[in-house]
Amino acid sequence: MLAARLHGPSDLRVEEIPHPGPPGPGQVLLRVSVTGVCGSDLHSFRDARIGNTIVQSPLILGHEFAGVIEAVGPDARDGRFESLTPGTRVAVDPAQPCGRCELCEMGHPNLCSRLHFCGAFPDGGSLCQWMVVPGRNCFSVSDKVDDACAALLEPLGVALHAVDLAKIRIGNSAAILGAGSIGLLILQAARLAGANPVFIADKFPWRLRVAERFGGIPIHCDAEDSATRVLKETQGRGVDAVIEAAWGDRSIWQAMEMARLGGRVTLVGIPSDDRCEFQHSVARRKGLTIRMSRRMKHAYPRAIQLAELQRVDLRGLISHRFPLVRAAEAFALNLAYQDQIVKVMIESPPVSPASAE
Repeated sequence: MLAARLHGPSDLRVEEIPHPGPPGPGQVLLRVSVTGVCGSDLHSFRDARIGNTIVQSPLILGHEFAGVIEAVGPDARDGRFESLTPGTRVAVDPAQPCGRCELCEMGHPNLCSRLHFCGAFPDGGSLCQWMVVPGRNCFSVSDKVDDACAALLEPLGVALHAVDLAKIRIGNSAAILGAGSIGLLILQAARLAGANPVFIADKFPWRLRVAERFGGIPIHCDAEDSATRVLKETQGRGVDAVIEAAWGDRSIWQAMEMARLGGRVTLVGIPSDDRCEFQHSVARRKGLTIRMSRRMKHAYPRAIQLAELQRVDLRGLISHRFPLVRAAEAFALNLAYQDQIVKVMIESPPVSPASAE
C-alpha cells in the first residue's frame, strides 16, 4: 500500500509499504479516507521532531483522520461501547491511552503515562491507505458529516478541550492568539460558549478574513501590537480569558499582557523551540491562572453532535485538497503558508484491500 513516511527534516516520501494485515482482538482494519494536516505535523515535517520527541526511523505522519471499517477483530467495540461492522464510516481519536494508569483512572486519558498517539514517534499515523486501530478509538458518523469534516472532528475536540480549560462563561470576553485551524475552531467554540467579544490575532490577512466571518474581531499582529489593541478596546481592563494557539514566541508573552487581573490564560500552541517565556511580574501581579492544554479528552461525542447540527463550520476551514501521492508537496506548501492556505486535507486513493497486498 502507499504511505507518506518522514525520513528526516523536510524529507517526506510517498512509498510502497506492506499492508497492515487483519485486525487483532479489539481492533479494526480501517481504510483511510482523508487526513488533515495539523500544525504539530508541520513541526515534525520541518524538524523531524516535536518537543523532545525525535523521529528516529521512517514514520508515517498524520493524526486527524477518518475512514471506513473494512474488517473487525474479535470483541471490537467503538468509543460508545457499541458493536462495529464493516462498511461503517468513522472518525478516529488518534490518542490511545492505556486505561489503567493513575491518570486514566482519574479520568484524564490525555495525560496517560503510557499514551500512544498516531503519527507521533514511534507510532505510525494515517497518511496511508490502511491502518489497524483500536475499535474504542472509532466513532461512527452519519451522512450529515462528510469524510473531510469527520477528519476535522479531532481538531474540533482539541478546541472544545481548550475552551473547557479556559472556563469561558456567557458574557466573558476572550482573545485568541493564532488563527490557524485550531484557533478558528476555538473561536467558534468560544462563541458557542457565550463569549463576547472575542478578539483573534494572526499575521496572515486571509486567515483573519475567515476569523471575521466566524464572528471574531480580527487583529493583524504584524501591523499592530495585539496586547495594546485588546487593552485599548477594553478600556485597559483586558479580557477574561486568553487562549494561545500559535507557535509560541511573543504570543505567550502577549497572552499574559492582555488578560485582565485574575484572568485565565490557556496555552494550546506548541513552540518550535520547545520554550515558554513570559514576563513573570505581569502574570504574578495579575494573579493569572495559567493552564497547559494537552490534546483533548472525552470530546468526540460533543464534536460529532456539533457537526451534525451544523453548529460549527468545519468545511469553511478547508482551503486545499491533495491526493496522497502529493503529500510532500502539500506539506511544503503548508509550511511556507503560500497560496492563502488555511487547512490542507490529504485524500487517500479509493482502492480495494486486495490491490495493496
